Parts: sequence; structure tokens; C-alpha cells
Amino acid sequence: MIFKFLINNKEKPNVNSEAINIACLLIHAAKIDENYTSEEKEIIKKTVNKLYPELDNLDEIVLKAEQKENDSNHIQEFTKDVKSLSVENKIIIVETLWKIILSDGKSDIYENNLMRRLAGLLYLDDKIMGETKVKVLNNK
Repeated sequence: MIFKFLINNKEKPNVNSEAINIACLLIHAAKIDENYTSEEKEIIKKTVNKLYPELDNLDEIVLKAEQKENDSNHIQEFTKDVKSLSVENKIIIVETLWKIILSDGKSDIYENNLMRRLAGLLYLDDKIMGETKVKVLNNK
């Protein structure tokens, strides 16, 4: 009984840490145009919930992610957890990134540059990135 309790406590911080890093990446994309909206925040919460349905502290995770993203000056630390995810989950994250970027109806050169950089950092080819962008545009 005690052993199970220790395992559960040990696993939860890892899941929280991973969720926070993924939220940081999404927040970074939301802030790149210097207009982080409540709509973008809701998109981020929905995605974290979709990837980690067992977490019930979404507001706390997003708050910690906002603080961590604010204190960071590079995205590599946020992408390290995403690299280990399945291709399907990476695509969910890329789709969310495009939803965030296109939530204001356009993408600028900084946002497009971010997505090109992320394709390399997440080991996703340009075809997947392009198809995902088209999918998001068609669903708007």
C-alpha cells in the first residue's frame, strides 16, 4: 500500500512537469505576436487537458507555465518533452500551435519562423507542418 503511494507521488511531478513544458511552448507561440489573449489561453488549456486528462489543476499548470515561459529566453527546454511524444500527440500540439497563431486570422513572419524552427526541433517534416496548417485553416 505504501509502495503504491510512493509510485503515484513520484509519477505525478513528471506528468506535471511535462504538461507545464508543453504549455510553455504553446504560450510562447501565443505571445510571439505580443498579443496573448484569453481565447489563446483557453485553446492551451483544452490541449493540455486533451493530452493529460488525468490532470485536474489546469489553471495552476497554465499559471506555472506562464511564469516559466516569462523567465525563459529559448524554446529548446520546452520542446524536449514534446520530442518524446508519439507522432499523433506531436501533431495535436502542432495543430494547437497553428490554432493559436491563426486565432487572429493571420500569421506573421515571426510566427511562421517559429513553426519552421519547431518542425526541426520536433523532428517533423514540412509536409506534416503544411498539412496541419491547411487543416486548421479549413476548420476556421
